[in-house]
Amino acid sequence: MVCGGFTCSKNALCSLNVVYMLVGLLLIAVAAWGKGFGLVSSIHIIGGVIAVGVFLLLIAIVGLIGAIHHHQVMLFFYMVILFIVFLFQFGVSCSCLAMNQGQQVALLNSTWGLLENNTKTDLESQLNCCGLLNVSNSRPQFEADLENCRAPCKKQGNCPTCGDKMLNHATEALKILGGVGLFFSFSEILGVWLAVRYRNQKDPRANPSAFL
Repeated sequence: MVCGGFTCSKNALCSLNVVYMLVGLLLIAVAAWGKGFGLVSSIHIIGGVIAVGVFLLLIAIVGLIGAIHHHQVMLFFYMVILFIVFLFQFGVSCSCLAMNQGQQVALLNSTWGLLENNTKTDLESQLNCCGLLNVSNSRPQFEADLENCRAPCKKQGNCPTCGDKMLNHATEALKILGGVGLFFSFSEILGVWLAVRYRNQKDPRANPSAFL
């Protein structure tokens, strides 16, 4: 069969979903590794990463089974859900690439406020810093974080703020995240296109008089 035919579309869709399955398993493994080594103690962060991995794994399994059996219903739900994921990921990736310094500070403040105390102390110990930003509008929170801080630099009496350290690399990190997100979002739109194309093709081994 020439590329673009039924067999080529089937193999391409199967290969793409195998990649999605590997990415999903990698996310689950990284979350479990981080929890096992004590790198992240927040159950919400661990649960969120595992949930994303499981969701991607399930979607990939649906797409793989639908591709193998040329199942019309499974392929339909697969391409609809994948298209919704593409829209969400594309929007988030563009937001990461377009975020300025003020928006980065606002995002750090909102994210820091959602973290558990154990997660904050773990992060402070890893980055060797204390508190987020020593500014007037968040001084009570900064003093509370400074009191609970267990970073090695606290013994020396000269600790930088974690917010300053994060902001020094935030622009580069957001560009990387946005670029990776855009790359995977285009792979998702490729998956939608392959699913639509493959779903509308007729299996040459099937009964010629049967409907698609």
